[in-house]
Amino acid sequence: MLVEIKQYTKYYLCMSNSFEYIDIILLAMIAGFIFLRLRGILGKRTGFEGKISPEFGKNFVKNVTKKKPINQNFGEEAQKEFLNGAKIAYETIITDFSDSDNKITDSKPLLSKKIYDQFKDALSERDEKGHYAEITFIGINSAVIKEHKKVENELQVTVDFISELITCVRDKNKEIISGDPEKIKKVYDTWKFSKDIRSTNPNWLLIDTIT
Repeated sequence: MLVEIKQYTKYYLCMSNSFEYIDIILLAMIAGFIFLRLRGILGKRTGFEGKISPEFGKNFVKNVTKKKPINQNFGEEAQKEFLNGAKIAYETIITDFSDSDNKITDSKPLLSKKIYDQFKDALSERDEKGHYAEITFIGINSAVIKEHKKVENELQVTVDFISELITCVRDKNKEIISGDPEKIKKVYDTWKFSKDIRSTNPNWLLIDTIT
């Protein structure tokens, strides 16, 4: 096919000067034809082939939490929207607690004071011992609302999570203390989230980890 195109190109280039403008148009058409053929053969980039910027996760969590205050009746649509955000919050909190810096950063706005203090104390103890965690978050197998109820001015939602992780804790000499860096572990968690229905703050907070 490329041979035929070259022949057509040579033919049009040899035409008289009186057809100069027609030559230019035809050559542009031929170039466009070649481009479309190559595009069809080689394909095109989808936009998702490189590494995702670390800022993407942070901004996405912020956007998810910036929703309109939900209806206190917590209907089917509100539950669906809540679960979408709860899954992101779950992954953010798990990876933040389990990373190697022994600090709570990304997940702090998602934690109640009680849970934040518990996590902070546990991380401080781990840091004093010279331990650090390694984690690979495989994914969430399921997230199901176990219970939701209104307590005074708060809407509380309890969620059963089933996830898969690869995790281990190492000491300062990089020796494994617990976990297995080569084994996928299925994890079962039950977490309770809460939101003040009077507040304009759209954030849900993790208020309890039952398991």
